[in-house]
Amino acid sequence: MKIAINTGGGDAPGLNAVIRSATKAALRRGWEVVGLRNGYASLYTDNPGEPLTHEAVKGITMQGGTILGAANRGNPFEIPVLQPDGSYIYVDKSDQVVSKLAEMGVDAVVAIGGDGSMHLAHRLSEKGLKIVGVPKTIDNDLVGCDTTLGFDTACSIATEAIDRISTTAESHQRAMIVEVMGRYAGWIALHSGLASSADVILIPEIPFTLDSVIKKLDDLKKHGKEHALIVVAEGAKLKDGAHFVKGKQVGQAELLGGAAAWLEKEIMARTGQETRSVILGHQQRGGRPSIYDRLISLRFGAEAIRAIEVGDFNKLVVMKENELRRIPIADVAGKFKTVPLDSDTIMTARDIGICLGD
Repeated sequence: MKIAINTGGGDAPGLNAVIRSATKAALRRGWEVVGLRNGYASLYTDNPGEPLTHEAVKGITMQGGTILGAANRGNPFEIPVLQPDGSYIYVDKSDQVVSKLAEMGVDAVVAIGGDGSMHLAHRLSEKGLKIVGVPKTIDNDLVGCDTTLGFDTACSIATEAIDRISTTAESHQRAMIVEVMGRYAGWIALHSGLASSADVILIPEIPFTLDSVIKKLDDLKKHGKEHALIVVAEGAKLKDGAHFVKGKQVGQAELLGGAAAWLEKEIMARTGQETRSVILGHQQRGGRPSIYDRLISLRFGAEAIRAIEVGDFNKLVVMKENELRRIPIADVAGKFKTVPLDSDTIMTARDIGICLGD
């Protein structure tokens, strides 16, 4: 058997561990393994795949990023093509992806990615491609699984950064606002904010009001606390408004962000308190994966090969109740998981007095 491995979407800590695990498990079965560079983009080139050998994946479990490269643009169903007048048209090259893989003799693909990648995987499976998916996204917003690879590391990085910022907030009696990633889901903000004892946590699932935040800051001062720590998800939105959006690039989703800067300006105007905002940005998805992310990534990779071995295709390997399971990719495609408002994590935040903006 010959399999291909690709890493779609943005990078996340743990991708290399999946690549190594899937490659070694496949090679031990006598299979051939090729890596597709930058999502499916290499299939449009003269070098569509590179051999993955024991030597190629040696020592990469603890490395961040992906040795295959990542791609959060280049949807094969909608490839943007620049026109002479500066506009773009979108061309469907999905048949070329399927035919090229068949020409290469690839029997199945291990597709590692998030909601966008799984949506593409589902559409390609409808064209006959045999796929097994692995859930990857620091945002933890894939339905059907308890956690995705990269989420634990992102939360750890964010928590450590917020811990460091909190000491500056206290030293200068400032309100410090930290904006974290997560897109339309508040998992990173909620977990890192709760773990770092934030006073305010703003997530997309709970539209906030400025009055609610100001009231919390006033309450803190009444109880003798002159500084404050606010954690805001990049996808946070006002109760009477939309998400904060910085713009949109061709072939990509809208770029979220700007909530922290807006809050900084408004809090200073309303309270006079010295306020600073910090955007953690891409450091949340970089660097070495945590031990937990290494372990689940290795487990995901090996399970994907076991699924291929028994012909259980068009499935996504997921973690449920610390057990690996397989669910149809169709159940995941086009959907994403948000923070349940009745979850014990939300209730814990409320019970200990954290303001959630409502």
